[in-house]
Amino acid sequence: MHAIHDSAGLWTLAWRRLRADRVAMAALALVAAFLLLLAASASGLVAGDWEEEVAVNYAPPTFAAPRAAQAPAAAPAVPGSSSGATPAVPPPNEFDPLAADLRELRATLGKAVAEPAAGRAPSLPFGADKWGHDIIKKTIKGGETSIVVGLAAAALAVGLGTLFGAVSGFYGGLVDDFFNWFYNVFTSIPSILMILTVAAVLQQKGVLTIVLILGLTGWTGPYRLIRAEYIKHKAREYVMAADAIGASAWRKMFGHIFPNVSHVALVQVSILVVGFIKAEVILSFLGFGVPVGVVSWGSMLNEAQNELILGKWWQLAAAASAMALLVTAFSLFADALRDALDPKVK
Repeated sequence: MHAIHDSAGLWTLAWRRLRADRVAMAALALVAAFLLLLAASASGLVAGDWEEEVAVNYAPPTFAAPRAAQAPAAAPAVPGSSSGATPAVPPPNEFDPLAADLRELRATLGKAVAEPAAGRAPSLPFGADKWGHDIIKKTIKGGETSIVVGLAAAALAVGLGTLFGAVSGFYGGLVDDFFNWFYNVFTSIPSILMILTVAAVLQQKGVLTIVLILGLTGWTGPYRLIRAEYIKHKAREYVMAADAIGASAWRKMFGHIFPNVSHVALVQVSILVVGFIKAEVILSFLGFGVPVGVVSWGSMLNEAQNELILGKWWQLAAAASAMALLVTAFSLFADALRDALDPKVK
């Protein structure tokens, strides 16, 4: 009971500190808006038709669209005709066996040329990509993939880190030595090399693959912190009282100690989400990310590197701005949450 009351008091005080921090609340509102947009995109209410070709290729943003071109100059005069007059089309030869086919071909080609100009917009509020997809809808759909990867991978990494850290810190001895050896093996290899190694082993592209890559390589930070907390808490009075009444080891670890260290795990989730969103962008940019047909902020940046050569900057600007806005808001909220949950802050 003592542990439960301490945990409830901690969360109540943390919420009071968060509400008093205007920057933290603004960041929380922005993160919540992104999550609501993600839910709307996943349900198809928003950006469900992002793959429709609604504009001409590389349609510029409306505010950057060039002025409408002036009417073309008159065709040059043909010798023997009046000055500036359009050359007359010769009448069809009724005895030509291909006349009917030529008329049908001219009508088909004329329709094919006229339809794109009539059916597609010359510009969009935030521009279009090389296929004519609306950039703003594509950015929303890409954010759905990137945020899901960040949240799922962070949950997997913190789950593994919490499990390993709890077992290692609570039992100690040979169990602790084994997990410390395992931790040292992972941390001795640069993280980017570890990520690329796991990506090369898994080979198959997909959102689940990216989640596994990031989750299986990102548990070391939460492990170190959770292990230290369990070493400290296992000698507390409430754990000894639970041991006196015959509570099992797993009940003491996750029924008594974990509620008092759960704030550490929560802060780690909020921090890792930021890192994993950026890692997904890097993986997709390098070609280890989402497969063809799935859009993410990373795949948009990958496409944008070729578009920049042509002077088409709007896809890069949209994906980079959305990612920077979310990552900044999440980082500010994670810092404020860490300060609010710090037991030393009164």
